[in-house]
Amino acid sequence: MKGEFHAPELDPEFFPGQYYGDIIGEDFLGGVFALDRIMIVRLLVAAIVVILFVLAFRKPQLVPKGLQNLGEIAVDFVRVHIAEDILGKKDGKRFLPVIATLFFTILFMNVATIIPFLNISPNARIGAPIVFAIVGYITMIYAGAQRYGLGKYIKSSVVIPNLPPLLHLLVVPIEFFSTFILRPVTLALRLMANFLAGHIILVLLYSATNFFFFQFNAWTGLSALTIVAAVLFTVYELIVIFLQAYIFALLVAVYIELSLHADSH
Repeated sequence: MKGEFHAPELDPEFFPGQYYGDIIGEDFLGGVFALDRIMIVRLLVAAIVVILFVLAFRKPQLVPKGLQNLGEIAVDFVRVHIAEDILGKKDGKRFLPVIATLFFTILFMNVATIIPFLNISPNARIGAPIVFAIVGYITMIYAGAQRYGLGKYIKSSVVIPNLPPLLHLLVVPIEFFSTFILRPVTLALRLMANFLAGHIILVLLYSATNFFFFQFNAWTGLSALTIVAAVLFTVYELIVIFLQAYIFALLVAVYIELSLHADSH
């Protein structure tokens, strides 16, 4: 019955700088280029995404094969099932570069959560989701401002026609908050919360397996349950990995479409 369970330590991952050795390059140029483990994973995944797409499309063939074929299938999925489904062919093609970039970058960064020796999605810390949300937010405002002009776009987005004048005092602030503040905030928080929670659950399940199997001898049988649970949750994470990238890109497309038709509020 002897054994000791050490709870997983998340502080070095999510609050770097408090522990010796968890920052690389903090003494170089005043720490401008200092990196912790999550930042290294972000840079690694971003480099992989760029390299894969460069290799896939550097010498495009009329009849695609190999990596080019996979790349075209992936891009066509985003084009047809996200961009064109929401925005139509003309605007879908126009905003496809932004939507596809968000989708594939988020997707590959999500995958890192189940890759051995990486074991965490860079999206589990709020920095990357904020950047992705800002990109979607700027694109949304750009779409509306280009079509209507910034002032008319904002007015069309927050003012509901044919309301009694006094109700505008209540409705306009609510519409402004939900359109220009809540949308980017929820985009970022949804993405972060899903992968932070998934990371914590996987860490707890695998830590429990280690504890029951190697330390708590009288309860070794429980390790079979915890490892099965961990594997099943990893399979579930595969679904979440794709689903969260899809939802993020889809919502950005929806927000762009709402901006393009702000006058039909």
